[in-house]
Amino acid sequence: MKHTIFKSLLLLIFGVILSLDSTTIAQSSNQTDKGGFYLYWGYNRSAYTKSDLNLVGRGYDFTMKDMTASDNYEKLSMNYLDIKKITIPQFNVRMGYFFKDKWALTVGYDHMKYLMDHPQDVVIDGYVEPGISDLWSGEYDNELSPTNYDDIHYENSDGLNYIRFELARYFDLLSLGKNDWFRARAQAAVSTGLILSYNDLNFANEFTRKTISVSGYGLSLHPGIRLEFFNHIFLQTNLSAGFMHQVKVRTRPEDKGSYAKQRFGYMASELVLGYTWRFNKE
Repeated sequence: MKHTIFKSLLLLIFGVILSLDSTTIAQSSNQTDKGGFYLYWGYNRSAYTKSDLNLVGRGYDFTMKDMTASDNYEKLSMNYLDIKKITIPQFNVRMGYFFKDKWALTVGYDHMKYLMDHPQDVVIDGYVEPGISDLWSGEYDNELSPTNYDDIHYENSDGLNYIRFELARYFDLLSLGKNDWFRARAQAAVSTGLILSYNDLNFANEFTRKTISVSGYGLSLHPGIRLEFFNHIFLQTNLSAGFMHQVKVRTRPEDKGSYAKQRFGYMASELVLGYTWRFNKE
């Protein structure tokens, strides 16, 4: 039921943006997007659907079903202003090129974080050889079990990095003043790309950190609203939602036979600040 509501809301938002008629809502502008490019930086919050996490390694192969996870949002602090620490919070960076008026191709990445929730009860299916874990031992056939941080923990806190290419369409909603010094625009965009994971795993009395791998791919939609000032500076908020398939997440740096597999949906809200360089006039 929750997934149905999630999909319906996303389709409704995306459909409304696509149906906007920019020629009747906005005033004419003396600038054209074509040939220009933009760069933005900002921050995000993210939420994830329940998922089945399959963990494979020496002496174990099991799935935790209906596992829940959360992001790891950095509270407001000087890290947001310190150039040496601005990548600690969950951030977004993107560059776009207008190959046609109101149409852009973009590249960048969304730095999100994914942490298994504790405590929680999960359904276990698979096996754990006796003696390697204080939590589980033996064969499990869809059995409900509690979990705790000390015995098992899974996260991508140093990066569930979604490196994506995007096709974006912009719609002019409102323009004001001489030379359109202020414009409100809507964005509708589709994306796909790779997931670069920095994985931490605590299991079988071994806690490994920052195991890096290109773990899978994502597909996503990105409706948004852009407030643009003086045809250059803009503040933009995006709602991102999509699907991530982590085909093989490496979990132990020295053991290629240890990995995780997972599929889940996500939704993120973003607030970014950017600048557009325009070189052509209509």
